[in-house]
Amino acid sequence: MTDIPKTPLLDQIKRPADLKGLSDAQLTQLAKEVRSETISAVSVTGGHLGAGLGVVELTVALHAVFDTPRDKIIWDVGHQCYPHKILTERRDRIRTLRMKDGLSGFTKRNESAYDPFGAAHSSTSISAALGFAVARDLGGVVPEGLGDAIAVIGDGAMSAGMAYEAMNNAGHLKKRMIVILNDNEMSIAPPVGAMSSYLSRLYAEEPFQELKAAAKGAVSLLPEPFREGARRAKDMLKGMAVGGTLFEQLGFSYIGPIDGHDMNQLLPLLRTVKHRATGPILIHVLTKKGKGYGPAEKARDKGHGVSKFNVVTGEQKKTPSNAPSYTSVFATSLLAEAAEDDKICAVTAAMPDGTGLNLFAERYPSRCFDVGIAEQHGVTFSAALAAGGMKPFCAIYSTFLQRGYDQVVHDVAIQRLPVRFAIDRAGLVGADGATHAGAFDVAFLANLPGFVVMAAADEAELKHMVATAAAYNEGPIAFRFPRGEGNGVNMPERGTPLEIGKGRIIQTGSRVALLSFGTRLAEVEKAAEALAARGIMPTIADARFAKPLDRDMILSLAADHEVLITIEEGAVGGFGSHVAQLLADEGVFDRGLKYRSMVLPDIFIDQANPADMYAVAGMNAEHIEAKVLDVLGVASIGAQRA
Repeated sequence: MTDIPKTPLLDQIKRPADLKGLSDAQLTQLAKEVRSETISAVSVTGGHLGAGLGVVELTVALHAVFDTPRDKIIWDVGHQCYPHKILTERRDRIRTLRMKDGLSGFTKRNESAYDPFGAAHSSTSISAALGFAVARDLGGVVPEGLGDAIAVIGDGAMSAGMAYEAMNNAGHLKKRMIVILNDNEMSIAPPVGAMSSYLSRLYAEEPFQELKAAAKGAVSLLPEPFREGARRAKDMLKGMAVGGTLFEQLGFSYIGPIDGHDMNQLLPLLRTVKHRATGPILIHVLTKKGKGYGPAEKARDKGHGVSKFNVVTGEQKKTPSNAPSYTSVFATSLLAEAAEDDKICAVTAAMPDGTGLNLFAERYPSRCFDVGIAEQHGVTFSAALAAGGMKPFCAIYSTFLQRGYDQVVHDVAIQRLPVRFAIDRAGLVGADGATHAGAFDVAFLANLPGFVVMAAADEAELKHMVATAAAYNEGPIAFRFPRGEGNGVNMPERGTPLEIGKGRIIQTGSRVALLSFGTRLAEVEKAAEALAARGIMPTIADARFAKPLDRDMILSLAADHEVLITIEEGAVGGFGSHVAQLLADEGVFDRGLKYRSMVLPDIFIDQANPADMYAVAGMNAEHIEAKVLDVLGVASIGAQRA
């Protein structure tokens, strides 16, 4: 059990209003105690540690100076909001972070009035702050009132186009609002792009010697594939800010950079801004991700996402793995394909580690591109790589690919360009909750003409699908796979390309056919075992493809069985809907087939472990068994006998 730290000052704080009576020295002490409490809480729950530690002083200062919840603090992404939650009437629940029925790991509107805008995806905060500022000036009414709007956004999130769109609009409207650029030179992955270089230059010119030194070496901190581009961007931007900074050109008053860990700088500045600001203001705050906790400061990712850990040593308590993760299988499979084909390249949007492409970048640096938080650009960039004769694998989480959907349609699908989409985090993902659930990709890809859409049932199938995508050049192709470890199946030495649009029969039975798409297959097999004990032996099929469907297999299943049930880890409108359309078009329902489709329910499912989330969704083995019995009318007979 982790020792609870001694926090005498924090113990007196229930809500931000309690900070108003504290002296600046006491606020500095309070920040130290909030840091200790954050470290202690995350050691019990796991979660995003580094981001929160980097903004402890800023969080305390903001709540001390501004009047929340009337004043709206909008945390971009939300990884950094744990100290905020400790100060806003949620400290008693802070050790339930990311757990079932516990506090969300992100800001969430229905959790607290102090969370005015929900987050989890990046680069939305400036748009939201402007919306609140305009609503205030137009007489909008909310229970807690409308005061100042303050967006806190990281330098990594500033690389997304949406942040510039919002700043451009805010500069035009000239509304009083505050943007705090939390510049830690550390997004999840090493910072890339012109903005990072520009920020380095801004603070290199300031009289902070240690920062000056850091800026000079900033390029050398980048991985080799990104260094040259960063150098060029830095050179190009040397003359960019004639007449003021880039932010001033966009219509913002620019203040900074200031030390984000020095309360003697933060407090007076924020007080001045609060009393004097008339239009949009950007405050450039320099922070260190993981600040104040040695193991996080020393970690390569600065403690971005951690499991439960020992506070004294920083050692994380990792659950021993019984099988390789799907992500690692994708990464090693892609490396094997790239070794044979020098046209294969890889694109990720600020998630090289999460997608496994860090391995690819090490082996083939000239063929691996981290485009930063820029999914739209990543998709179109991949499209043109394909048009230029390369074989791009665009590796983006399902929930982040949503941001590039217009580009998927217009730049990839309409032009029938052979972009390979590797879609990680398919289905329900656990502690990150609804914001990171990969529920919609099958529905939004399978309705696009000419798109091939696959889902791996296990890690061996994933290996084959990587090989299939590498070999396929007729148009766009996507394959999806979940977070976490595989099933421990026997792995082939090398993936073998699958026949496009062909599924496989796993088990032959009678009366009932269970047609699975994706990794629910393991639960389907468990359900079949339970049904066999009741004398019902279903046929089990793995669809492999949502598009094109295995027409012959599906129609055969429909002709030879009384009941056909599809099972998938996705929302309505996906695989099951396409099967239903095929059956309807072929007049199968006219002949009395009993058809059911098991999909995720029409709700956003809150965080829990994945098994519990799938229980809420009604998609575990016992639910599949119950569905079969219900359709056959067996369940009611059993109930009558009981």
